[in-house]
Amino acid sequence: MTQEVKEIFGSASGGPGTPPAPAALAAKVRTLTPSMTRSMQRVAEAVAGDPAGCAALTVTGLAELTGTSEATVVRTARILGYPGYRDLRLALAGLAAQQQSGRSPAITTDIAVDDPIADVVAKLAYDEQQTLADTAAGLDTVQLAAAVAAAATARRVDVYGVGASGLVAQDLVQKLLRIGLIAHAHSDPHLAVTNAVQLKAGDVAIAITHSGATGDVIEPLRVAFERGATTVAITGRPDSSVTQYADHVLTTSTARESELRPAAMSSRTSQLLVVDCLFVGVAQRTYESAAPALASSYEALAHRHRGRT
Repeated sequence: MTQEVKEIFGSASGGPGTPPAPAALAAKVRTLTPSMTRSMQRVAEAVAGDPAGCAALTVTGLAELTGTSEATVVRTARILGYPGYRDLRLALAGLAAQQQSGRSPAITTDIAVDDPIADVVAKLAYDEQQTLADTAAGLDTVQLAAAVAAAATARRVDVYGVGASGLVAQDLVQKLLRIGLIAHAHSDPHLAVTNAVQLKAGDVAIAITHSGATGDVIEPLRVAFERGATTVAITGRPDSSVTQYADHVLTTSTARESELRPAAMSSRTSQLLVVDCLFVGVAQRTYESAAPALASSYEALAHRHRGRT
């Protein structure tokens, strides 16, 4: 993790009701813009594209610049996590100051059909780095800590995900199993629901869905929620349907989709970061039992990794 990402991660999430730090503003815009109305998108794109210029504008001035209304500007500020436009202006001024401090300018990550493979590598590497930085910036560490506490003491952990998110669900379960926790990954929607029915208080159910609208993931989480289990949603849309059944919401980010790079690729990158943060937190809290369990799992597989003569 770069120093820049560490700084963003450490300051972006001061707890419920805390406005995002200036460094997190661009990340919030990239994450939330797709779910905004077109008029709100114009406001969000304007402040992200020219933070210095927009910081100098009144709410009326920004509304005129974007062809929207003052109410739209205020609503956009609130969706981005700021109590009002004044707070957004302060963040814009801070972001502008950071940009003027000599940080490297962003590069385009659009991949063309005729790009040399070296350019493809460079663009994808930059894209992955940006996605991780955005996710770290927007991740609410208070919500993360609560999810860690619940999982660390859970009787069992069920994880739901389909498609690319299903692969992430399997990754999390594999990690939890190796430190001695009882965990199951469900990609079959029927099995997910029938297992969710068995959950109760003291259990944890985790839904992984970037869109937050995947019915096959929402349904078992709803059932688990109604049965009294602690529920967690890992999603790129904090205002989506899945969150209404989530006690804790962990927000991911994703790069802009392109013809040669489906959104599922970058969303999986951000989901894996959140999953790793969740797992490490659980391993820390259960260290006395997790460390021996992990050592035993390594030992059990050691003979499969030794060279054969």
